[in-house]
Amino acid sequence: MEITETRPTDITVSQSLLLDKILDNFLADQDISASSRSTYTRSMKQFKNWLYQDGREGSLKLQREDILEYKSSLADKSIYTQNLYLTSVRKLYQWLESKKIYPDITRGIKGAKKPKGFRKDTLTPDQLRQALKSIKKRSLEGKRDYAIFNLMARTGLRDIEVSRALVGDIRQESGQPVLWIQGKGKDIKDDFVLLMEPAMKPIRDYLKTRGSVHPEEPLFCSVSDRSSGQPLTTRSISRIVKTALRDIGLDDSRLTAHSLRHTAISLCISGGASLQQAQAMARHTDPKTTLIYFHNLERISAGAEKFINF
Repeated sequence: MEITETRPTDITVSQSLLLDKILDNFLADQDISASSRSTYTRSMKQFKNWLYQDGREGSLKLQREDILEYKSSLADKSIYTQNLYLTSVRKLYQWLESKKIYPDITRGIKGAKKPKGFRKDTLTPDQLRQALKSIKKRSLEGKRDYAIFNLMARTGLRDIEVSRALVGDIRQESGQPVLWIQGKGKDIKDDFVLLMEPAMKPIRDYLKTRGSVHPEEPLFCSVSDRSSGQPLTTRSISRIVKTALRDIGLDDSRLTAHSLRHTAISLCISGGASLQQAQAMARHTDPKTTLIYFHNLERISAGAEKFINF
């Protein structure tokens, strides 16, 4: 269908295309990874449900004001989720326009603004030691949980990166053990973190207890009857971290598995790492992201509030 230089309301979506068919065609046309496709599918399901509310009857014949209304309907979700869903809708309308089905009405609509600073708190070295001590290492599951918590706190790995890790991803680079990882939004394992001995030893102990393993097996796998041998999900990894924190009295929504990442980055900077070194470990694309950690630590250490006395 040709798009003419008219208003969106003057253009109709081909009646021969049902909403499901359009969304299926859109998803099939995207050159993205399997994980990204799953995310887009989930986002489209959310948008489709909204399209059937308040008399919209599943129609994609919307105007800019409608997309702004959809954006407002996402306000109860996290900033990350809001922007994820909005990005998917933008991609959909860009695709609709490229196929001459409907104009892109999402131009100029911005994502939700991210709050300054971090959404999650960090932990002190003493709190990390207490949490690790609370994890009982008598069983295979305990050794696994200890190795995961310790690894994340010492390398700044995300839960998805831990979930994707395979036994064979532990390799040697210039004589140093490293773990090759598939980062957030990546399709391949193209980066690594150093496994210093304090990070490597618990992993070695866990794998020894686990017995014979194949390089293609998950580095950290489930021990439950229902999913034994399968890679741990991000939800399971988050639960492992939260349980260890709760066991030492740290039951706070701002202390999560992602807090271990913020903690690792902050601790390496406090220990003397340069901007380049911290950025490499954190795998931040933009050094400005890493600089936030430097600024926050500097703000605390040089705080003018310390000079106020009554």
